[in-house]
Amino acid sequence: MKARAFDKKFDADEDITGALDLSRARRPKQAHKRVNVDFPIWMIESLDKEASRLGVTRQSIIKVWLAERLERTTSQDVP
Repeated sequence: MKARAFDKKFDADEDITGALDLSRARRPKQAHKRVNVDFPIWMIESLDKEASRLGVTRQSIIKVWLAERLERTTSQDVP
């Protein structure tokens, strides 16, 4: 597919995934590394309660909250 046709489809919100080679696609800075963290019981209970309320896992809520905090912290560091 020519670049113009690709751009036209993309701009028209058409599905362009068939024109992409996703076999080698990577998400930068998204590699995973397992870590272990100890939390007090009260914190686990609070996390589980909030995760249940939102319908997500404990791990998901921890990741989202940490990401939000890190984004806020990083944005405050920018002059």
